[in-house]
Amino acid sequence: MHTRVEEKPSTTKRMIVMILAVLGLIALIAGIKVLSIMRMIAAGKPPPPAVVSTAQAAYQDWQPQLRAVGTLRAVRGADLALDVAGLVTRVKVKSGDEVKQGQLLLQLRDSEDIALLHQLQAAAALAELTFARARDQLAVQVISKADYDQSAADLKAKQAAVTQQEVNVAKKQLRAPFAGRAGIVTINPGAYLSSGTTIVTLQQLDPVYVDFHLPQKDLAQLRTGEKVALTLDAFPGRTFEGTVNAISPKVDSDTRNVQVEARVPNPDRVLTPGMFANVSIDVGAKQRYLTLPQTAVVYNPYGETVFVVMAKREADRRLAAAAAADDTPKEQQPAPKAGKGPQLPPDALVVQQTFVTTGPTRGDQVAILKGLDEGVEVVTSGQIKLKSGAPIHVDNSVQPANSPNPTPQEH
Repeated sequence: MHTRVEEKPSTTKRMIVMILAVLGLIALIAGIKVLSIMRMIAAGKPPPPAVVSTAQAAYQDWQPQLRAVGTLRAVRGADLALDVAGLVTRVKVKSGDEVKQGQLLLQLRDSEDIALLHQLQAAAALAELTFARARDQLAVQVISKADYDQSAADLKAKQAAVTQQEVNVAKKQLRAPFAGRAGIVTINPGAYLSSGTTIVTLQQLDPVYVDFHLPQKDLAQLRTGEKVALTLDAFPGRTFEGTVNAISPKVDSDTRNVQVEARVPNPDRVLTPGMFANVSIDVGAKQRYLTLPQTAVVYNPYGETVFVVMAKREADRRLAAAAAADDTPKEQQPAPKAGKGPQLPPDALVVQQTFVTTGPTRGDQVAILKGLDEGVEVVTSGQIKLKSGAPIHVDNSVQPANSPNPTPQEH
């Protein structure tokens, strides 16, 4: 008699079935969740457009200029001193006085020198009388020629002694070697001065010189007699005009710069030696450049770019035109991807990044040599988060600096 054994599924098979069922359930839940998130993203609002400021590219006439920083120097200037020591008896100048050439400024005690001068003058007068008598006696052959020559030599020696003593007396006086303005006087009568002690500075203030340096590459554009304009922070809004007076014949071998001297009239005497000034020299004829604020240009390792503002329909048209101009066959071109989420209206403002070639700069402005046309609207601030096709909102209530001659602003 045979016993029938019933076969049951093994435990391993049951575990595999259960794992597969759990994994399928997890995949189903994950798929539903991902689909829900994608629908929420598609139904959500797009990020707000970036707020930017804009400006239009416009042509301007630029005057080529050479610019430098110079130092003012008096045409004539000196720190006056005496080459003898002595006691001050008179001070004939006050601080800031305008003095004339030859005017007495200071006197040292010279009573002993004057007394000696009078003595020598008396001796010279006697020698002159003796010489006159000897000349008359020689004419009638009363004295010898040797006695006459002795009288003539004695007269010359006495006169030379008088001249030397007059020089000694003059050394006790300080006189203005040229007309100008005196500096601060701190010496008073009764003070003892050593030789070489500076007594007062004297500066001739009209005109003044300005010394500045330019690179050797600018020498071909520089000529004596060209107009020079000076601006100083001490006189904001005021320009002083002059001319190039001289150009050094030697270029500094260390800096490769050449020194230039300009002469500037100073009738009001407001320019003071030692001040620094911004110097500009007009060179050549005016040139016409397409101009933008320098903040509009984005400098990248692969070139300079600007963001051009246009309507979305114009941006789409340009993209279509660029695709049509491509030599790649249409069947090989990738199909454009349909945008997700709400689409921008055709008249919405977007930006398009465009390569440009920049030229010289002037103040806050830069010249655009290639890549833009006149009248094109360009983003001037807020480019950090922009890319081609990004929507924007224009707010020109605050504009970046766009001055050809900027000046420091004090707040």
